[in-house]
Amino acid sequence: MPEESPARPTARPLGGVAAGVALVLLAVLVGVVVERAAGGTGSGLAAAEVPASGQTTTVEVVARGMRYAPDRITVPYGDRLVITVRNADTRRHDLVLENGARTETIPRGGTATLDAGIIGANLQGWCSLPGHRQAGMVFTIEVTGAPSGQGDAAAPDTHGMGPGHDGHASGLDVMADPDDDFVARDATLPPASAERVHRVTLRVQEVEREVAPGVRQRLWTFGGTTPGPVLRGRVGDVFEVTLINDGSIEHGVDFHAGALAPDKPMRPVDPGESLVYRFTATKAGVWMYHCSAMPMLHHIGNGMYGAVIIDPPDLAPVDREYVLVQSELYLGEPGGFGDLAKMQAERPDAVVFNGYVAQYAHRPLEAGTGERVRVFVLNAGPNRGTAFHVIGTVFDTVYREGAWQLRRSDTGGAQVLDLPPAGGGFVEMVFPEAGTYPFVSHSMVDADRGARGAFHVTD
Repeated sequence: MPEESPARPTARPLGGVAAGVALVLLAVLVGVVVERAAGGTGSGLAAAEVPASGQTTTVEVVARGMRYAPDRITVPYGDRLVITVRNADTRRHDLVLENGARTETIPRGGTATLDAGIIGANLQGWCSLPGHRQAGMVFTIEVTGAPSGQGDAAAPDTHGMGPGHDGHASGLDVMADPDDDFVARDATLPPASAERVHRVTLRVQEVEREVAPGVRQRLWTFGGTTPGPVLRGRVGDVFEVTLINDGSIEHGVDFHAGALAPDKPMRPVDPGESLVYRFTATKAGVWMYHCSAMPMLHHIGNGMYGAVIIDPPDLAPVDREYVLVQSELYLGEPGGFGDLAKMQAERPDAVVFNGYVAQYAHRPLEAGTGERVRVFVLNAGPNRGTAFHVIGTVFDTVYREGAWQLRRSDTGGAQVLDLPPAGGGFVEMVFPEAGTYPFVSHSMVDADRGARGAFHVTD
């Protein structure tokens, strides 16, 4: 049940909260208090020429679940407004008003006070931490008793005005050639270590990287790269991962290869802090890991993902092994973070393998005729599936989501490895003759967006 507010003789009931919202937030609404007290002339932040009523309206707002409770209040025209914001969420928040008033960043369990000044018109507010406003963390102030024409409110902004919210052109040309000195990410997969306990340190780093010729994006990363480092082991191996947050906001990590309660190891980690995430790989497969902080769509879509490969117990040797991680790019302003509004609308600017548009079309992967080549594929999404296909050959082995679908068959073959977001598997093939063998996601709109590359096969 909600906590009861202390009785105050000058309390004024809060108005303007829609009944439906109130019901949804009932379980999290704690101590909402509005009072109007005599005294105070206000700072005039909302409207410099508004005559002050001499009264102060005080409101307590609770931040929880990526929402404010209440998320809409009414204030008499001319009142000074003071908002106490209490953060009962598992992540940090703030409150920013369009008139410039704002709190500092509020830690979990913390409280801050915002003096909004004399209120003479309706105002919008939001959480300014990356992606929070676009995820729906908005706040509306409605004025009552205003002179005609001075209290009209804009519609609440549920998506915010984050980078690229207006659908600006990204400037990305998926057919452009990279510079001569461009070096593609090494897709070669090293063999599994003989160690049975893998101690790994993952540092959260905010970096700016080229993601297509001439296009740079500010990314959240594990270890400075997108995708993050590939981890490999065998069934029964233990992974002890130390996550260190060197970023500017909270981050976390979720390893799909582990089976354990997520409460503690997947919790948000504040900047400068760390945690140890320990799990045992009990099942074989090609697994995803990603940031566990909210909004998760924004963190994955802005670069925080990677692959964990746990070999099947009877995995036979091959001549070459590669790993490809498909993902989507949702570009914000140049040099800015990815655009959450585009992610929510599923409007990717590009679809890529290993973090860069069509990089293996320009720098093909190598193979020899008659060699057996194994390609591990993870679809990191966050939204779109993949249909991995190599033009000019067939797969005689397909392993998908922990199960053999085809195994070095002399008679049967496969043409595609289809994977939903977070799905993983591998295929094997033998190239019959020298030449260039393109590979794509056979969702052709995504191949056109950059999900393509090639094998350069020599005798």
